[in-house]
Amino acid sequence: MHSISSDKTDTKTFEMAGKCPFGGDSIGGVEGTPPTLSDWYPNRLRVELLHHNGPRANPLGESFDYAKAFNAIDLAVLKQEINTLLTTSVAWWPSDYGNYGPQMVRMAWHSAGTYRIADGRGGAGEGLMRFAPINSWWDNGNTDKSRRLIWPIKQKYGSALSWADLIVLTGNCAMEIMGFPTYGFAGGRHDAWEADNSTYWGPEVWDAKNVTSYDSMVMRDKRWRGQNGDADYDLENPLAASHSSIIYVNPEGPYGKGDAMGSARDIRITFSRMAMNDEETVALIAGGHAFGKSHGMVKSSEIGAPPEIAPMEAMGFGWHNPVGTGNAEFTMTNGIEGSWTPNPTQWDNDYLINLFKFDWEQTRSPAGALQWTPTDKSAPKTPDAHIPGQMNALMMMTTDIALKVDPDYRRVCEKFLNDFDTFTLAFAKAWYKLTHRDMGPRERYLGSEKVNLNDLLWQDPIPVSNYALVDAADITVLKKSVLASDISVSDLVFTAFSAAVTFRGSDKRGGANGGRLALAPQKDWSVNRRTVPVIAALRTVMEEFNGQHTGGKKVSLADLIVLGGCAALEKAAADAGLTITVPFTPGRRDTTQELTDIEMFTWLKPVADGFRNYLDEGFEQISQGVAPEEFFLDKAQLLSLTSPEWVALMGGLKAMNANYDGSAHGIFTDRVGVLTNDFFTVLTSMDFEWKKTDAKGLTFSLDDRTTGAQRFTATRSDLVFGSNSHLRAVAEVYAGSDGHERFVNAFVKAWDKVMMLDRYDVKV
Repeated sequence: MHSISSDKTDTKTFEMAGKCPFGGDSIGGVEGTPPTLSDWYPNRLRVELLHHNGPRANPLGESFDYAKAFNAIDLAVLKQEINTLLTTSVAWWPSDYGNYGPQMVRMAWHSAGTYRIADGRGGAGEGLMRFAPINSWWDNGNTDKSRRLIWPIKQKYGSALSWADLIVLTGNCAMEIMGFPTYGFAGGRHDAWEADNSTYWGPEVWDAKNVTSYDSMVMRDKRWRGQNGDADYDLENPLAASHSSIIYVNPEGPYGKGDAMGSARDIRITFSRMAMNDEETVALIAGGHAFGKSHGMVKSSEIGAPPEIAPMEAMGFGWHNPVGTGNAEFTMTNGIEGSWTPNPTQWDNDYLINLFKFDWEQTRSPAGALQWTPTDKSAPKTPDAHIPGQMNALMMMTTDIALKVDPDYRRVCEKFLNDFDTFTLAFAKAWYKLTHRDMGPRERYLGSEKVNLNDLLWQDPIPVSNYALVDAADITVLKKSVLASDISVSDLVFTAFSAAVTFRGSDKRGGANGGRLALAPQKDWSVNRRTVPVIAALRTVMEEFNGQHTGGKKVSLADLIVLGGCAALEKAAADAGLTITVPFTPGRRDTTQELTDIEMFTWLKPVADGFRNYLDEGFEQISQGVAPEEFFLDKAQLLSLTSPEWVALMGGLKAMNANYDGSAHGIFTDRVGVLTNDFFTVLTSMDFEWKKTDAKGLTFSLDDRTTGAQRFTATRSDLVFGSNSHLRAVAEVYAGSDGHERFVNAFVKAWDKVMMLDRYDVKV
């Protein structure tokens, strides 16, 4: 590490420019920064992403009980304190109209609006708006001010109130003080402690220093296929936003050209990627634009750097505005200037009334952004947010006009125009869904406002059980019954894992609880075909057990699927010479087909699953050049696995032949169904040579170096555990002469972790 001599500090003002104190003077791929491993080896598998946001980054410690701390808060008192803050303007950032409510709605909206259904990433659940890149996206301009305004509340409640919860709750309070009846609020969001450096936000390479407007977000087409309006027009998966560095779409329309129909197409695609249908989309836009104003009084070229690259003395503030006071009537945020309604701090239907009552023409804001104003000069005016007595023309964005010109959106708007109560309820539910979508099952919800809320389909509801759970004696009986059936240990393990592996730690969806492996769409996925006869056989065991226990005790199919896998692993370990007990916690319940949203669960279908050696039939087209092992890493991260857990889990599943089609790829053993460490001993052996068996390098053969005879076959998802230096280091531990028992113990622990990932009924 280089020292910094005192003679330099006397004469130089330091601009870090991204330099690393542990680096030398060399310049890497980004100007002013040292090269990284990714610069040197751009195709390397970044296994270290599995350890992102680990316990060493958490100042609260792993033992901190957030649920207990949050539940000790008097929510009514907290909300009153927030309400007082919202109506108390401060000099360093004066509130519009004397009310911080509208800008807090925007903060909460943008915090939650990053959610996307394809991989469950984004959303308000971890307060990631506090970190790069989200905190410095152009579309989040001045949200840094909103968070600083509520810092006194956060400081008072400390660790008992996460930033993630406070941001959403403040948005709710803001709406309520402006007369809107929210649907409710649930706490329970745990803060992240590091920037998210793993989520794929798009293919664009852009310079954060020069992103100063929507027009400067270059290379929009990199994430789109086809032209706007074509039949094949669509957005790259898993992305949801139409541009890099924004939340939804360009408010000026595609390419900032004011194309309202093109904007409607972008809106429909992006909002559907965020799990919203047409009615929810209209409700969110029309409801959100009932409040506040947009800011565009200063040209974007005048505005300073975003928070992440602002000078040190800015202390985390970005987008410095040097014109006038830099705020109030001089505020610059997205470049569009004006309010949608005459009463920007009051819940009403004026947004839709004015949108449809008047014709609108294109004009420009003082900052030069494209916007719309009524052609009828007698249209209502809106009061200036800061200059007493000044009245301004109403404003609409191209994205607002889109709701009027698109036939389907227009029908929803007209429905809301004719029934304000229906509109109010639709917005309340859509806002609740937006801000709670990534929280997972209701068991995670905290606070006094959650109790009166009914289960909603997007919450993936599971009915409450009305029977007694099985006890230890029952579990022993059930294990014997399952093992006495005609189901192989391999099939039992495969089925249990297939039920649990759908879990996503990003939005807490999927998992074995609910027994949805037996329901559409999961039962019909090709990757799950092997489970169909197994589930049928397990139903027989379940029905026999439940029929013998007339006193109210039952076992659910969801529990029995997992228990079957646990029993099979105990037998497989015993056959390998080890006596183990695989943990099993009963209490999973079965849901119904009616309570399963088929469209939303279809998004959980894997494109690739290295654990089960599965590639979708359309993998090459869908993957767009991304290798199977990259998808595998992504799955491991969604399962919250560490690299040792990932390696151990893979070795155990290979020993049991958990390939979806029963193929021999990666099954490096002659003792299938026995819990050996053969996968690792073969993988690390120098007695064999690996050779490609297809031109693209997707499959391989393992040939004896002496005889040349083929011994085993494998896929990329198998071989990565020997080819990647990080994963191989762990595999070598399990392949050692003392590695077998260590591996089995690690595998069982990782297995139980995966089986319990969705058990929020017994954890928080």
